[in-house]
Amino acid sequence: MDPDAIRTGERVPHGGETDRDILDFSANTNPYSPDGVEAVYADALEDSRRYPDDDYPEFRAAAGEFVDCAPDRVIPTPGGLAAIRLALEVTLEPGDEAMVPVPSFGEYAREVRLQGASPRFVPHDEILAADDALEDCALAIVCTPNNPTGEATDPDTLADFATRCEAAGTTLLVDEAFLGFTDLPSAARLESEDVIVARSLTKLFGLPGLRAGFAVATGERREALETARRAWSLGTPAARVGAYCLRQDAFVRETRARVASERERMRAALASQFDVQPSDAPYLLCDVGERDVDGAIAAARADGVAIRDARTFRGLDSHVRVAVKDREANDRLLAALGVADGSESDDSSTGREH
Repeated sequence: MDPDAIRTGERVPHGGETDRDILDFSANTNPYSPDGVEAVYADALEDSRRYPDDDYPEFRAAAGEFVDCAPDRVIPTPGGLAAIRLALEVTLEPGDEAMVPVPSFGEYAREVRLQGASPRFVPHDEILAADDALEDCALAIVCTPNNPTGEATDPDTLADFATRCEAAGTTLLVDEAFLGFTDLPSAARLESEDVIVARSLTKLFGLPGLRAGFAVATGERREALETARRAWSLGTPAARVGAYCLRQDAFVRETRARVASERERMRAALASQFDVQPSDAPYLLCDVGERDVDGAIAAARADGVAIRDARTFRGLDSHVRVAVKDREANDRLLAALGVADGSESDDSSTGREH
């Protein structure tokens, strides 16, 4: 990181509610975790009396299986954001430019600036069509599904963009923090030396406090990431639980089905009062129009529900973002926003085996 950039840098706001009495719809995490996680964690905690195996063979194998790549291409990191920072550290130098989508995850621009580089903001739905700008940028970032808008990138279109990035000598960072909620293939399949993939485990498996994720790369990029990553990147509990979760195929299928069903139900209900962005992710972006955003947030909180003020995303000025949880929680959200839902209850939407 660039020392001068650190001195002038600032932190960015995120979702996440610390009050345990408030139902948190401001963070997009699964309300469920796979059965058996507690036992795996307890065993790992006992083994934490020793340093973890810095090669992380079990974690790499499970992650490789999950995104369909060779285990040695996996770089363990303490969360998806750590993978993003690591990618930027090995790619950017002071004075470089990086193509950053907007509106999108606020940490991209911050992390670019911390390297002494400058973000070049491009509308998130135009970045894959960029050509001329690639020549001037050392890095291009794509978030799929995009946060906060929710739409996933077409894999073939992304592959074409990766080819253009390679021709321009531009590294492509693909943030797939929420791709696990879809059945779309990972960009890890591209096996291009100019592509780095960042993955987060903790959103899909409902364990954001665990801090487990990974990067995927090949060739010289992979070697640079592996050399630069911190020793003992993951604690033993994070590595052990992460490897266990990545192999819970039935849980992943149930989660995807529940999110898809509940997201459509919520979108239809919310659309009666808000302009709702189509989404492939476990969240919905809502334009409240001429209503007061602060008032909507305060009213929901008064009913015990926290929603995300999306005005903190660059380019949004009348938006909130809400997560997609389970049916009972989602009904509480709709009620807190004053939205009526006429659909009948259906146990199949809970996403849990009975």
